[in-house]
Amino acid sequence: MSIGYINGKFISLDELVLPLDERGHQFGDGVYEVIRVYNGVPFMLNEHLDRLITSSKAIKLPITETIEDFTRLINEAIERSQLKDCNVYLQITRGIATRQHLFPEVPVSISMTVRPTKALSEEVRTLGESAIFHEDERWANCYIKSLNLLPNILAKQTAHEAGCFEAILLREDYVTEGTSSNVFMVKDGKVYTTPLSKHILHGITRLAVTKISQKLNIDLIEKHFTKQELLDADEVFITSTTSEVLPIVKVDNQVIGTGKPGEMTKKIYEQFIEETI
Repeated sequence: MSIGYINGKFISLDELVLPLDERGHQFGDGVYEVIRVYNGVPFMLNEHLDRLITSSKAIKLPITETIEDFTRLINEAIERSQLKDCNVYLQITRGIATRQHLFPEVPVSISMTVRPTKALSEEVRTLGESAIFHEDERWANCYIKSLNLLPNILAKQTAHEAGCFEAILLREDYVTEGTSSNVFMVKDGKVYTTPLSKHILHGITRLAVTKISQKLNIDLIEKHFTKQELLDADEVFITSTTSEVLPIVKVDNQVIGTGKPGEMTKKIYEQFIEETI
């Protein structure tokens, strides 16, 4: 069953628990992680928690919990839910205090939900998805997994209204990432993705794909590439915790490659699934 947690207490998801003066609610003053659980085991949990700690430090969030503390909490939540395949959403905010811009001297607030995974259909994976290009209007520190997601939401909604799954973001004509994904392209048997920087999220599934590429002896090159280079690619795919490895076969109504998921994308996805078993 789906369950929730807030500040030391496990709760049902319909219980009213959010104070008006919660800084996550007032300012988006917090960070979060989404962790995929396969057959009861959180996938790449240490990597997710490392990133959570990095994000927390970047916004000067005074957490005292360790990676081991969060690991125990997450595993207890999964066990209580009795869900084998689920998503864990973990959020930390600066706490509950009367609204003011300066940091309050209060304990941080930790909340979490565990819900069943809503897996993408086999039809989507067989046919691939479509995307649009959209200007990257986000702030400079996108490596922080912050609660401030309004630019992402607006771009994602624009893609949805265009009948597409994702918006691929551009800074000065160069691809950064998707609204909730990292972007890869395949050209002449080589895989390319945007280098890590402050301008993109250091995706956990992105990391998994880099390790998979090494294992399969696939050339994976981190380099900046343009909108036109992506349109001229043989294959395009995106990665995220919830989408895993998802082929993109059309961008701005232009067909990518053959217009079908490519062999390289399939190969990487199949190995990714092997890693989760």
